[in-house]
Amino acid sequence: MAIKEINPLVDFDWEAFENDGVSAADKAAQTAAYEGTLNNVNDNEVVDGTVAALNDREVVVNIGYKSEGIIPRSEFRYAPDLKVGDKVEVYIENQEDKKGQLVLSHKKARQSRSWDRVNAALENDEIVTGFVKCRTKGGMIVDVLGTEAFLPGSQIDVKPIRDYDTFVGKTMEFKIVKINQEFRNVVVSHKALIEAELEQQKKEIISKLEKGQILEGTVKNITNYGVFIDLGGVDGLIHITDLSWGRVSDPKEIVELDQKLNVVILDFDDEKKRIALGLKQLTPHPWDALSADLKVGDKVHGKVVVMADYGAFIEIAPGVEGLIHVSEMSWSAHLHSAQEFMKVGDEVDAIILTLDREERKMSLGIKQLKEDPWEKIEEKYPVGSQHTAKVRNFTNFGVFVEVEEGVDGLIHISDLSWTKKVKHPSEFTKIGEPIEVQVLDIDKENRRLSLGHKQLEENPWDKFEEIFTQDSIHQGKVTEVLDKGAVIALEGNVEGFATPKHLVKEDGSQAQLGETLDFKVIEFNKDAKRIILSHSRIFEDVARAEAKAAKKAEVAAKKATRPQKEQAPVIKNVAASTSLGDIDALAALKAQMTEAKAEPKAKKATAKAEAKVEAPAEAPVEAPAEAPVEAPVEAPAETPAEAPAEAPAEAPAEVKAEEPKAETKKAKAKKKEEEPKAE
Repeated sequence: MAIKEINPLVDFDWEAFENDGVSAADKAAQTAAYEGTLNNVNDNEVVDGTVAALNDREVVVNIGYKSEGIIPRSEFRYAPDLKVGDKVEVYIENQEDKKGQLVLSHKKARQSRSWDRVNAALENDEIVTGFVKCRTKGGMIVDVLGTEAFLPGSQIDVKPIRDYDTFVGKTMEFKIVKINQEFRNVVVSHKALIEAELEQQKKEIISKLEKGQILEGTVKNITNYGVFIDLGGVDGLIHITDLSWGRVSDPKEIVELDQKLNVVILDFDDEKKRIALGLKQLTPHPWDALSADLKVGDKVHGKVVVMADYGAFIEIAPGVEGLIHVSEMSWSAHLHSAQEFMKVGDEVDAIILTLDREERKMSLGIKQLKEDPWEKIEEKYPVGSQHTAKVRNFTNFGVFVEVEEGVDGLIHISDLSWTKKVKHPSEFTKIGEPIEVQVLDIDKENRRLSLGHKQLEENPWDKFEEIFTQDSIHQGKVTEVLDKGAVIALEGNVEGFATPKHLVKEDGSQAQLGETLDFKVIEFNKDAKRIILSHSRIFEDVARAEAKAAKKAEVAAKKATRPQKEQAPVIKNVAASTSLGDIDALAALKAQMTEAKAEPKAKKATAKAEAKVEAPAEAPVEAPAEAPVEAPVEAPAETPAEAPAEAPAEAPAEVKAEEPKAETKKAKAKKKEEEPKAE
């Protein structure tokens, strides 16, 4: 079979074949024609669009692009009247998302242009429309021109707003009053729009006001100091003192919000645009209606309306008050606080003390309802009577006590105790404690009682005089140490005093606080109620007595042993002496020894003889005579030592050494001759 040879077409359009029969030129022309029907848009650009459709959830906007964009209806809350065909601004976020959908945003479009619009509105003083989004602390958040602004609660209306929630979700007109460029904060006001209208109304109303004019108003606001009244475009204040003739603690007791009432104009200020109103002035003053029969001394009944430190105000009729001073609440001389007697709201009876209808003042008293305790003070509390009182106060000189309400007395510090030395009354008793007293004196004119506590007991110093006699010894305890001495507690609840030198113990140490020792009374003064003691005097007197006794014993021993001791030296001295003076001395000594054994008369004679012997012994030259009389045993040895230069003392020694036998015979002979004479 022969194969047919086919030659290709030279003019065949392969490009048109591949493009479904459309040539490149035709396709370019078609594309150009199609693009001419579309808007040229870019991402992140703000363009105008037309609402093509809308429902409760979405708004379809046509911007002239190949597809339409869908925007949430929530972005159009500020425009509840939005409808199909309205022109809106949109922000192109993306020309085509993953689904091929055009992504638009109305909120971002407004935000991109809103800040410039907000600033322009402030500069041009324009009125803008905003949507109240929600409530916040102190006010509301408002969407104005796409920017969130703050609406203070005080700028919502000229009247105080009690419920902010009623404005949430509303579209209102506002005036931009403040912009913070740094933090991009905006403050708006709705009240400013209303005030502009009211300002003209105020001028017209104030120009027609007159003092004393009565107008009708509405309670606009209530404060602690008064009530604001709306007089139809202008406000006035009723001060709390002008609400009622009586005392008002809270204006809410008289009026309530939104209440309509008549008020009288008391004063007004054109420049400051302030109006002072009054409510109580519409009624007559209560003092004018006070009974003409009411007089001083009458008993009245009232209610405590105000308390103060100095007294209480009692309302006896609406608008009629009297003062009960604290001094008129009790007969007691103590200055109490009025709160101790009554409180606000109490109902009390009182006596009219003063009444001034012109000044509209009245003073009252409640202590006058009771009998004055000083009227019969001498009958109830005679001098010498005993009672129980209550300690009220201390002073350096005594204790103030209250025997009963209105009857006070003073116990002098010296009348607290017979025995204890009280430096301050707080050492003896305490405030508020009971104490037994005895009436010592009555001063009715000055309303004073002189009282005593120690007078309830007998004076113990009468007994102490017998117990604490001079030089008696008692046990005591050191209770207080002072610079000048120490206080000693003794038996019988009495105190004594010892100076530092009398507190020295036997070992030389000083008596310490709390130590118990024996003390000797060295002085007792009943009138001055003083006992002076000494501890050191005890062992000092014992030592002194022992020394005295030892001395007496020594003297007695010397007297008893003197004749025996003197005998040997006398003989020795006589034997050693060959002079006539020595023989006379031996004779006197013999007489003395004899008289010691005889009668007392003989002792006197011996004393005279000793005096005769002692007289020459005082002379320095006559040493032999001094030796046998004053120290019979030691004299022979001492005499030469004390006076070695005395020749008369040495001479007998030399004679004795040379002629001892001759002197002895002569002495014996002389002795035999004198014995009969002495007898």
